[in-house]
Amino acid sequence: MRFTYFHLMPWDSFSAAEEEWPVKNTYFDPVEATKLYQTYIDTMAYAEECGWDGIGCNEHHYSPYGMMNNCNLIGSMLTAKTKKAKICMFGNLIPLLNPIRVAEEYTMLDVLSGGRLMTGFMRGIPHEYIAYNFNPDESRSRLNEATQLIKKAWTEPDPFGWEGEHYQFRSVSIWPRPIQQPHPPIMMSGGNEESARHAARNRAMLGINFIPSLAKGREIIEAYLDEARLVGWEPGPEHILITFHTCIAETDQAAIDALKGGVDYFNSTLMNVQRNAQQIVLQKTKFYQSEKNREFFVERLKKAKSRTIEEAIHDGTVLCGKPETVVKQIKHAQKELGVGWINTNMKIGNIPNDVVTKGMELFRDFVAPEVRDIEKGPEPVMSMADV
Repeated sequence: MRFTYFHLMPWDSFSAAEEEWPVKNTYFDPVEATKLYQTYIDTMAYAEECGWDGIGCNEHHYSPYGMMNNCNLIGSMLTAKTKKAKICMFGNLIPLLNPIRVAEEYTMLDVLSGGRLMTGFMRGIPHEYIAYNFNPDESRSRLNEATQLIKKAWTEPDPFGWEGEHYQFRSVSIWPRPIQQPHPPIMMSGGNEESARHAARNRAMLGINFIPSLAKGREIIEAYLDEARLVGWEPGPEHILITFHTCIAETDQAAIDALKGGVDYFNSTLMNVQRNAQQIVLQKTKFYQSEKNREFFVERLKKAKSRTIEEAIHDGTVLCGKPETVVKQIKHAQKELGVGWINTNMKIGNIPNDVVTKGMELFRDFVAPEVRDIEKGPEPVMSMADV
């Protein structure tokens, strides 16, 4: 079992829960943010010392929910602050960006890190398309085309042109080239079965984010595995990652109390400012191609807001408790889902940073030694068959 340390970089003192998205930036204090960014970056780098195998960054816009507008900037800082941990971009919102720029920046990160990059080719959540003024209906086709273009930019030795539906380039020949050959590992989001099948068709790793139930997680993973077999390959546990809200404390009750406060702020304040924007996009566009997936996303938003921490613990969809409890939860999740990677989100909402750091040290001292060797297969690598 391998672990990545994930960070949303939330604004942890936002008090205007009634505000609609996009949030007025008059609430943003640049001086306070300077301190907050440094604390978050130091904490992410500390994850390597505490035994995490990778450090995860992500991209969001116009919201106190996540202040990492460009995860590659944070990733570049982490390449200098770490020596062994994977630099995990979970990831760039590919349909919103220039794919050649993504190819170049990801390659720079791979070279700067000495070949430690794990790339994320993400579609994003619905309201991000309002921020960058892209048609949500085109999100899937843009992701498909950009993925093929980036992979070709990484692997084609000679300059080439590209004339696609969404992207046109007269000549492409990126410098530098990635250290990992033919290219760094690619992860794609698996929020539903449609996305999971897309990841499988691209021979990418599958990243599942905050599942509503272990049963739903199994459905998504089964769709991924079935589609992979149809296109001629067999993913192992090392190709599947799942994200959990994670809170570790000296006692179960202390962890529950900390997580309750953080999740309440996360759902009622941070998520509240973008929940309505997401639903408007879903109602008026074809961001999701099927009604089933649209309804599932809306229902997941509602359930996340109303479900108690005790219910989430019972359902196995969070990691919360003293170290012995969390060890049992990890073993249960791995047995039920067959995953090789667990992505831990520990700075949830406004959980104090010292509580987060203490939890990281408990993970290092008491959790990681008990679960490190479970289903620890080979690291995912790309072959020319994946190009």
